[in-house]
Amino acid sequence: MDFILMSLDTTRVALLPQIRILENHHLITGADDTYELTNIGKLIVDEMSPLLDIVDIFDSNIDFWGTHDLGFIPPHLLRRIGELAPYTLAESIPLTEMSEPNKTVLQKAKISNYQTSVTGFLFPTFPSVLAEFRKNGVNFSMVISSELLSKIRAEANDDFRNLLNSDLNKIYLCPEEMGFISFGYNEYFFMIRFLTKNGDYDHNYLVSSSPSALEWGKELFDYYLKNAVPIDIMW
Repeated sequence: MDFILMSLDTTRVALLPQIRILENHHLITGADDTYELTNIGKLIVDEMSPLLDIVDIFDSNIDFWGTHDLGFIPPHLLRRIGELAPYTLAESIPLTEMSEPNKTVLQKAKISNYQTSVTGFLFPTFPSVLAEFRKNGVNFSMVISSELLSKIRAEANDDFRNLLNSDLNKIYLCPEEMGFISFGYNEYFFMIRFLTKNGDYDHNYLVSSSPSALEWGKELFDYYLKNAVPIDIMW
């Protein structure tokens, strides 16, 4: 009881009626000021915790979530979207930084053992970033859209093609239309850029470093990698 009172920052007088309600509904059981969940209580709490996570993540930025397309997220991960918390939403990005990757995420990517990306675009600085990845021994896996593949094959110079075809890199083609701009993860960060519901590009993006977000990002990458086709940029 002392722990419950401290955790809820309440008084015994205020708490006891609520304890009685939970007991009457067979959700908790106890005696001598010690309480625990019943089997029914455990079942409800197991279902309630993910719901509260979802409510929390949407409630903090409901306008952002409500105006962006989430249809590309498979149902089993959409139900667990609360695992992205805590996260940072990068908004009002200066015009001079819109064509550059997030500096903090990039610096961590350069010292990570791996970096993954599923994307329909590349920053202008990507060739130099990829060169640093190779120099630092970063294993890089990238799933790209057919439009991006065509652009690379038409415009990439030989140096960039050789970088892409390094033994450290694995390039795949996404056989389906991407309903998002890009996402990726490394050992330190997960980052994702959404399209709006109108299909418009949005410079805002979400970044999270929580262990649950990294695992969520890995599962999302594996989902798109499953049907992706290995490609040779030189072809």
